[in-house]
Amino acid sequence: MPINIVPTQPFSDQKPGTSGLRKKVRVFQQPHYLQNFVQSIFDTLEIPAGAILTLGGDGRFYNKEAIQVIIKMAAANGFAKVLVGQNGILSTPAASHVIRKYETFGGIILSASHNPGGPDDDFGIKYNTSNGGPAPEKITDAIFANSKQIQSYKIVDDLPEVDLSSIGTTTLDGYEVQVIDSVSDHADLMQSMFDFDAIKRWLAAGHSIKFDAMHAVTGPYAKEVFVNRLGAPEDSLMNCEVSENFGGGHPDPNLTYAEELVNIAYGDQAPDFSAASDGDGDRNMILGKRFFVTPSDSLALIAANAKLIPAYAGGLSGVARSMPTSGAVDRVAAKLGIDCYETPTGWKFFGNLMDAGKVTLCGEESFGTGSDHVREKDGLWAVLCWLNLLAATGESVESLVRKHWQQYGRNVYSRHDYENVPSAPAQAVMNHVKQQFETLPGQVFGSYTVHTVDDFSYTDPIDSSISTGQGLRILFVCGSRVVIRLSGTGTEGATIRVYLEAYTEDPAQQQLDAQDALAELISVSNQISQLPALTGRQQPTVIT
Repeated sequence: MPINIVPTQPFSDQKPGTSGLRKKVRVFQQPHYLQNFVQSIFDTLEIPAGAILTLGGDGRFYNKEAIQVIIKMAAANGFAKVLVGQNGILSTPAASHVIRKYETFGGIILSASHNPGGPDDDFGIKYNTSNGGPAPEKITDAIFANSKQIQSYKIVDDLPEVDLSSIGTTTLDGYEVQVIDSVSDHADLMQSMFDFDAIKRWLAAGHSIKFDAMHAVTGPYAKEVFVNRLGAPEDSLMNCEVSENFGGGHPDPNLTYAEELVNIAYGDQAPDFSAASDGDGDRNMILGKRFFVTPSDSLALIAANAKLIPAYAGGLSGVARSMPTSGAVDRVAAKLGIDCYETPTGWKFFGNLMDAGKVTLCGEESFGTGSDHVREKDGLWAVLCWLNLLAATGESVESLVRKHWQQYGRNVYSRHDYENVPSAPAQAVMNHVKQQFETLPGQVFGSYTVHTVDDFSYTDPIDSSISTGQGLRILFVCGSRVVIRLSGTGTEGATIRVYLEAYTEDPAQQQLDAQDALAELISVSNQISQLPALTGRQQPTVIT
């Protein structure tokens, strides 16, 4: 195959964030922009002979065009074969599973996760390594370094476009592109882990479910699992047709953006169980009848009851959570006598712990939960965990959670997102808190006394790598806390995330709505951070 060497110039803005490079579609559509970043990935890798690349995305606008470009570039950069999801569709957890199942060299996932899609919205690309997990910082740092000095990229321009709609293999001069059925692959994995027979009986007994794919990648996977394999009625699913712009919505499964499902779950004819997943299928939201389960509680409850799930009948090696996630799972780990690790935000930090056999379950408060079956969070997996527990216990979602609180206490928890804040005032909030590091300890704000204030850093217990600047923590003497972070998942401005947490063993306090229980702490947080005054934002965009 004739390889074309195309001259180019570096772009200065190709630094990967928490989970890859995310920009507006029109940025990626600039001449050479996508190609530069892909070449920077390939230049970072030592690609062996016979290497296979996994490739696919969440079906958003520009995915199919980008896939064709990457297929041609992979051929020019020494890959022997590319595995592509049918129609270019590959959920993020399914991509991780494909990498691991077929032992591919790594994978490129095209997704901006829960961000909106369409010609004027977001696009993303990230590299996953051979363990199936997101590339660690040492690799993403090297990719960025390469992107700043790139002078040319390699591509086989004459390679014909591949028909992504048909399962099968295309071969040209020994180079193979295989379109695979990743939906069946992932469904087979789920069926091997959960008691599908028990869930079928639970559904057949008259229990009802509603799953919202939010017009995103999980739709085909949900149809295969819930309808074809578990026998749920077709009308148990909603918004399961993959759309390039996610039906014009925001595919983020929370109480704000999944309003259609929330209205059903809190309606007069509410199903027994409701759930949603996000743009690329790695996040989840869990609801019972007129009852919302926080992601932090979901992780803790799954951990506490894991032995009821066949895949974890032998127990857990350990658990991990991101720093902003509540300490609910810590209390479960202490009772089970297993280790609990606190990491920075970003699923890549769990990979080393899983590979070393240190943890089985892990989760983030940003609606992400998963286990060592893959190296990404997995929305459908989390939904099946809950269905398995409902089937095994005969309890409702609400009763399971309330019994958990009775046993372990409740970590009352909420996250307030202030989206698309201009960068300067967002940074001003962070700087204002940092300037008080030495003066805040000991100060009293109503019923709260500040214990310590810091900027969270993490030393990886496996490879000793150090990550700093991971979020500002205001810790109070009573055990409550406020965490403030700038999110790395948006494409413009900044999202300020404020995490609020208070622990209570008082049954009366456990019944309160989280916003009511946290009202004083919210006021204290605003007083310390001066967020409303510095940003002009009096209310968060999203409350979860």
